[in-house]
Amino acid sequence: MAPLPGAELVQRPLQLSRYLLRCCRQLPTKGIQEHYKHAVRQSFRVHSDEDNPERIQQIIQRAIEDADWIMNKIPFPLKKKGGPSAS
Repeated sequence: MAPLPGAELVQRPLQLSRYLLRCCRQLPTKGIQEHYKHAVRQSFRVHSDEDNPERIQQIIQRAIEDADWIMNKIPFPLKKKGGPSAS
């Protein structure tokens, strides 16, 4: 299962970057969102000189799989300890 609909449509690096940044908006806290947005941008820069189409597709596939893992790993909604619902 993909983290957001449309993962199967991602074919190019720019599409991947936009898709992953949309995934980041689904994360529960601003701190987590900023952490992963930074990681997406940094990874995009690191791989910007890649010109092998097979390698680009491998990177895209792995990034979508990693996003799926992260989205499934983090509990939604993130529960705060000691909040108003804790009695």
